[in-house]
Amino acid sequence: MDESQTNQNPKSGYKQSIPLYMKAISGSFGGVMEACCLQPIDVIKTRLQLDTKGNYKGIIHCGATVSHTEGVRALWKGMTPFATHLTFKYALRMGSNAVLQSAFKDSTTGSLSNQGRVLAGFGAGVLEALLIVTPFEVVKIRLQQQKGLSPELFKYKGPIHCARTIIHEEGIFGLWAGAAPTVMRNGTNQAAMFTAKNAFDVILWKKHEGDQKVLQPWQSMISGFLAGTAGPVCTGPFDVVKTRLMAQSRDGGELKYKGMIHAIQTIHAEEGLQALWKGLLPRLMRIPPGQAIMWAVADQIIGLYERRYIYSAAL
Repeated sequence: MDESQTNQNPKSGYKQSIPLYMKAISGSFGGVMEACCLQPIDVIKTRLQLDTKGNYKGIIHCGATVSHTEGVRALWKGMTPFATHLTFKYALRMGSNAVLQSAFKDSTTGSLSNQGRVLAGFGAGVLEALLIVTPFEVVKIRLQQQKGLSPELFKYKGPIHCARTIIHEEGIFGLWAGAAPTVMRNGTNQAAMFTAKNAFDVILWKKHEGDQKVLQPWQSMISGFLAGTAGPVCTGPFDVVKTRLMAQSRDGGELKYKGMIHAIQTIHAEEGLQALWKGLLPRLMRIPPGQAIMWAVADQIIGLYERRYIYSAAL
């Protein structure tokens, strides 16, 4: 469902936009559902991206190793910051994208061009990267990289303790390690995702903005899944670099990676070009299904609101 959508009853001429808070709420609920279902894949992705010695042979081996050596619950490490950050991220993403789409609409016709849709998505991705994603993912990744069966021996005891420790040891900006590649990754991802979701809704289901048609959950899932596939392939290097920068701390001396460009050069020199796409398969296992789940929930919440408070009022 397109975020710039307005609803109009052709008989009454009644026209009303979906409130921004409803778009934010729909995204939040979708994010919670996504986090609960797909956290293990995110843990595996992080472990693969941090594996510089080839300890894990692939996705299945990594998951089995983590479960065997650390317990099944280890696959949900970092769940609290992950679910919290998804909740706030999707609320900010859906709301800011709607605001930006409104700003990019043609003042005469009220239509939104493809260029405006791309720019709105990119802007929403940049905002979520700076305000939500980066600090939450720093905490999540620090928690996920801890190994062992004895939590009392872990450096970080939980998300709050982790954040406090990072601030104490590295300063407040330690929570924004890897901000540059995160901005590039999320901006590009959301530009592609919002544009593709709208395109697939039109191509597959003849769903146009403002046509009062509410997609079935399975239709939203297919559109969301397809829309979520392009980003991970294009932004793989940014995601690997982001993870490496977020995982390193100063307690061991000098930082290995000095920044985004230096990290890309170092990884390429030491591990080869393919290392910049480490964790791509688990990303493809997580992001497209995640978008499918999120859009299925979000579209239904928006659809319920439309039917109860907009369409019925227009009749």
